[in-house]
Amino acid sequence: MLSRIMDCAEGLLAATSAEQASHRLFATMQPLGASYLQTRVYRRPAQRLTAERHLAAGGIVTRIAPATWGLESEACRYICLECNPLLTPIREGWTSYRFSDFAPHADPRYGRYWDAMSEAQIADAQCATSYGAGGKIASLHLGFASRAIDAADATAVRMAGLILTERLMSLCDPPKDGAIHLTERERDALALVAEGKTDWEISVILGLSEATARFHVDNGRRKLGAVNRAQAVARLVNARLI
Repeated sequence: MLSRIMDCAEGLLAATSAEQASHRLFATMQPLGASYLQTRVYRRPAQRLTAERHLAAGGIVTRIAPATWGLESEACRYICLECNPLLTPIREGWTSYRFSDFAPHADPRYGRYWDAMSEAQIADAQCATSYGAGGKIASLHLGFASRAIDAADATAVRMAGLILTERLMSLCDPPKDGAIHLTERERDALALVAEGKTDWEISVILGLSEATARFHVDNGRRKLGAVNRAQAVARLVNARLI
């Protein structure tokens, strides 16, 4: 699994600009049916997050979409301003999710929402979000023309998206102290997380108790300042430590 993730992320990791990283990820994802991409780096409004404030925050880095589906189009403005279920995961600090997690296709309340999405050939989309200091946010919306994606590809897409938003954050706001100090055990444990291993499997591979394996994973995650294991892996890959 890690090699599949790295195949998806290698080009964007070598990018020298946020726009270049965005285009490289999209090019990698096109064979899987990617039809749309939007990346942003912006500062979260100080007031309560609303659809209007979210749109007004701007910060668009790259937008790859049909010419008729611009921010001024009726369909796009509808999903940005009138029906935007994706404000919920931002308010709650989610790092990775799909549009359909918050706008189920089977829910009739979102019929018009998906009709609007279809104008941009989006059957579903993967979102990734990184949160930085001072309310800074880097986000990716990666749309696909089909809802059917192989499970292994879906995992690689999700992780590559997180790696991209971490890369966007580091390119647009380089850390003052880029050094990450993990122990060898913490790096090994997180590398196995990237391979999709459970705590029990990690414990067997490393010859540890399950509790100790979990300790190394969680300790590494905390040192990386990640809110979950997936983001920890993304930050580790972005730092070229695995």
